Amino acid sequence: MAEFHTQYFKEVNRQQVDVKEVLRFVYEQLMEKGYNPVNQIVGYIMSGDPTYITNHNGARSKIMLVERDELLEELMQNYIETRLQ
Repeated sequence: MAEFHTQYFKEVNRQQVDVKEVLRFVYEQLMEKGYNPVNQIVGYIMSGDPTYITNHNGARSKIMLVERDELLEELMQNYIETRLQ
């Protein structure tokens, strides 16, 4: 009879990323490639499809380090702080 062992996995520590800096970097890369950054970032947040973000200078990989809800939270927080106060 086969002997089974329990496999344990260590939790992978998500590296800390500055969401604002990621958004700034991705925005710049999209502009550099001639895309409309607002439309592309909104498309990514709404769909989760990373192809909305250019691969240029690693922008796609960088934005995928941040959860989409964190991106939305940062955008809303900034909007509220700059427009509603």
